[in-house]
Amino acid sequence: MKSRHTVGWIGAGRMGFEMAGRLAKSGSDVLVWNRTREKAAPLEKYGAKAAHRIDELASRDIVFCMVSTWKDVKEVVTNLLKGNAKPRMLIECSSISLEGSAELREILEKKGIQYLAAPVSGNAKVIKAGKLSFVCSGPKQAYEEAKPFLDAMGKGSSWVGEGELARIVKICHNVFLGVVTQSLAEVTVLAEKAGVPRHAFLEFMNQSVMGSTFTRYKTPAFVNLDFKVTFTPQLLRKDMDLGLDAGRRFEVPLPLASATRDLIQSMIGQGWTEQDFATLLLQQAEASGLKLIPENVEVGDGLS
Repeated sequence: MKSRHTVGWIGAGRMGFEMAGRLAKSGSDVLVWNRTREKAAPLEKYGAKAAHRIDELASRDIVFCMVSTWKDVKEVVTNLLKGNAKPRMLIECSSISLEGSAELREILEKKGIQYLAAPVSGNAKVIKAGKLSFVCSGPKQAYEEAKPFLDAMGKGSSWVGEGELARIVKICHNVFLGVVTQSLAEVTVLAEKAGVPRHAFLEFMNQSVMGSTFTRYKTPAFVNLDFKVTFTPQLLRKDMDLGLDAGRRFEVPLPLASATRDLIQSMIGQGWTEQDFATLLLQQAEASGLKLIPENVEVGDGLS
């Protein structure tokens, strides 16, 4: 993708690295900053440049931000804007609260910087497969200008309106992620305890009307118990808390989300924190008196 716009990128973690890499490979002029520069340097093989200081990004046309928490977002944006230079637009892709996003919008508007909230659905493997998706809110004109860059990183984007509406969509998305994973763990354990191998049960489920991109994607982990991190239990707990806070704010009861949040907390309390949140399956099996072993069956994840 050829463009006259220059792009700055903040954050080269699991997600940010792959997103910036796809953008650079599309032909965009990308300058990447990360707290640890060594993590950004490998992106140079895709045509990106690694910045030594975050303020080097301030003169870029568009700056993307992909970090972990609202505290991190506020810190890096404050440091980005310390000097006189400023980007025309900032696109924030992290999972942060409605309140944090609104505060960031106010900070940027005072400096005359357009702001697009653009959280994502997917993880590093999804990005590599070209299936990342964005939900965006903010000025429609800003979205239209940013859309080619968003599309270069995945399968597309959706604009849902002004303000922080994208944040509530992402919060709802991740609450659903938690509830669906716990539900899938429950029925998978039920089927196995009744005598059905996990791979056979999930093959049927994935071919049925109940199957989805997500159930297919989690099938290898459920079948072979490979819980390499895509999303940690702590990050999922954070998003469940954001969802429950939104439920209280808008007076919407969320009984399934509340129960799932407690189960995630139980898992964290037992010390299951270093693997993927799909270890909800192991916790469900333990509660059911079932000890799981890897089935060592080759199953697809639906991404390739």
